[in-house]
Amino acid sequence: MASNNDCGVRDFDMERFHLSKHFSFPWPVNVSISYYSKVVHEGAPAYALLGIMDDGNRHTSLSPDGKLLVIVGDNPDGILVDSQTGKTIRPLCGHLDFSFASAWHPDGNIFATGNQDKTCRIWDARNLSKSVAVLKGNLGAIRSIRFTSDGRFMAMAEPADFVHVYDAKNGYEKEQEIDFFGEISGVSFSPDTESLFIGVWDRTYGSLLQYNRCRNYLYLDSLL
Repeated sequence: MASNNDCGVRDFDMERFHLSKHFSFPWPVNVSISYYSKVVHEGAPAYALLGIMDDGNRHTSLSPDGKLLVIVGDNPDGILVDSQTGKTIRPLCGHLDFSFASAWHPDGNIFATGNQDKTCRIWDARNLSKSVAVLKGNLGAIRSIRFTSDGRFMAMAEPADFVHVYDAKNGYEKEQEIDFFGEISGVSFSPDTESLFIGVWDRTYGSLLQYNRCRNYLYLDSLL
């Protein structure tokens, strides 16, 4: 799935290398992709991090079951779209400015949108009358959003210096803020949920930061 400033979203068949669907919208929609792909290296399976850089522009996200698309871009209101027909199911009203990011929870019901109004809104596809939660950033637009594969945590990144990690399992009430120096190109979780990667594209401090998940084990846990 790819989208562009020409207001189009295109679905490509990667096995046959041809365009299968092309939808058009009233405003520019530009995609950024961040995911892990399983590859084979010298006969042994491994995971390669692909496309951690977000373009910092417009965005579209495909639901886990492949039936729905979240489209956000140069319009305060995003839209939920049928991925087979391209028809709008319902607008997403609440943001105050243009949006930059979107992501689906692995349960296929919850998704998030990041906006230039410095907020990330959480939505439930079963009731889109209003957002479930509004999460605020510190300095700027929310440009990158990712859920862990088990759906327990969600990370959202600002343009620079701040990444916020929320406890999605318990209503996004608990947050850990990661504060560092540098422009952020994107964020991504490892498939096993144990690591969070942050791309820093600053000319001086350009790097890929890795944060590992901390666990508090008790002595008796070893008996379980």
